[in-house]
Amino acid sequence: MHELRLPKILAAMGAVLFLSACKAEVLAPTGDVAAQQRDLLVISTLLMLIIIIPVMVMTCWFAWHYRAANKEAVYKPNWSHSTKLELIIWAIPLMIIICLGALTWVGTHLLDPYRPLARVSAEKPLDSQQEPLEIQVVALDWKWLFIYPQYGVAAVNEMPVPVDRPIRFSLTSSSVMNAFYIPHMAGMIYAMPGMQTTLHGVFNQEGTFQGLASHYSGAGFSGMRFKAKASDPADFDVWVAQARAGTEKLDRTRYLELERPTENVKPTTFASVDPMLFPRVVNMCVEEGKICMAEMMALDAQGGTGLAGTVNMSALIYDKHERRGTREPVFGWEPFKVLGFCSVEELEQMLAAKPASFNDKPVVSGPLMGHNMPQPASPFGGDAERFITLVRQASGNAPQL
Repeated sequence: MHELRLPKILAAMGAVLFLSACKAEVLAPTGDVAAQQRDLLVISTLLMLIIIIPVMVMTCWFAWHYRAANKEAVYKPNWSHSTKLELIIWAIPLMIIICLGALTWVGTHLLDPYRPLARVSAEKPLDSQQEPLEIQVVALDWKWLFIYPQYGVAAVNEMPVPVDRPIRFSLTSSSVMNAFYIPHMAGMIYAMPGMQTTLHGVFNQEGTFQGLASHYSGAGFSGMRFKAKASDPADFDVWVAQARAGTEKLDRTRYLELERPTENVKPTTFASVDPMLFPRVVNMCVEEGKICMAEMMALDAQGGTGLAGTVNMSALIYDKHERRGTREPVFGWEPFKVLGFCSVEELEQMLAAKPASFNDKPVVSGPLMGHNMPQPASPFGGDAERFITLVRQASGNAPQL
């Protein structure tokens, strides 16, 4: 009866391991950055086990040795100090903490996601003549958009890349904060609305690898996965040619349609992409006529727009709150967007049609700070689209209202 107990225990433990359904992706990566992160994890664990294993062994040994049935155990209630024991207890953990601190400090700086790669792999140095592959990533509800600005194509829930070529990711989100993670390539990094983060990585082996959103982001979170397809550079060029041969274009109107919440979206490619689309997504001004965040910050830095910025608004029909099914923000105000800034003449004409309930008592508010300010440069660079929202300048100071 006792002979059958051990096989049953081993069988039960094996069943638990099968039920875990775990893959060794983190411990068996195919990218150099992920491999360095794995080494950091393994070395740190081994250093900590130098303390953990002896403590666990001695805990069991003390419990067994000083059991009530062992009459040979020496009981010393007045024992209080041992210099040798104190040195062991304090010196060894202190040395391990110093090693862990140095390892973490060096690894944190070398594996900084914003830091360009210093090598392709442990065996292959970086070619200074090779241009990194630029990929602009947008976390949508609930899908991933990948834009290849160097090739003018884009894909949804599919990310083909060439092996042994450094990749520079620029990431943002359309509505809520998300987390971009390809375990085989590099560590996780956040994608946040109105902000741009950066990640560098590389694939050293061909294959199809899992990419996912590692943080919960809503109802369709479970289907927010994509395939990273690392292939030979020639095969990657074939994919680019096939994508360019398509008919679908990713302009601002198509992006707004794509941005709406959908679940379990099949991979899709776009033959062309608006070159200013990603900067507009970051600056939250993909909608036609909506002022860009960078332009608004530039105006604020110059002194603000005064009353001119309070009367040129329109109902916000399509934005985060509308997309998420909430008609109004938390504070109860109707959503609005800034369309632009009117001239002094247009402001006088608008105020001339004031309602009867308007207070006729003059209000001294000073000059409108928004007038006579130099137009800020386009946040997207160049002169092709300098006047984003056509902010109008006027001569003279505004009247006192």
